[in-house]
Amino acid sequence: MKIRIQGNSIRIRLSKSEVDKLAAIGYIEEKTFFGKNAFGYCLQKERGAKTITATYDNDKITMFVPETFLSDWPGNNVVGFEANMPIGENESLYLLLEKDFKCLDNVTEDQSDNFENPNKTC
Repeated sequence: MKIRIQGNSIRIRLSKSEVDKLAAIGYIEEKTFFGKNAFGYCLQKERGAKTITATYDNDKITMFVPETFLSDWPGNNVVGFEANMPIGENESLYLLLEKDFKCLDNVTEDQSDNFENPNKTC
């Protein structure tokens, strides 16, 4: 699971196995440790929800994903889901959850569990 935070936006990308796990179990989590402290981020399936929302408590971002979004996600062509969550007067937090595709250029990171890039040319 990869997270990108920029201004009032949070983007999370998932590998194939992470998409499968989220759909099946309904929860995945990552942590980055800073000595004794840790910053965490997780995805949690939410029954009855209509859109993605998020909270930040105890040094952890939790993104809640509607259960209906996840049921067929591992096998369909939907790239991801997005929402603009109101956080105050005239302010919102942009949330994006998407499948992680293999890069088209050469990279050193292991991409064996990533989705095939739909822009791949043969």
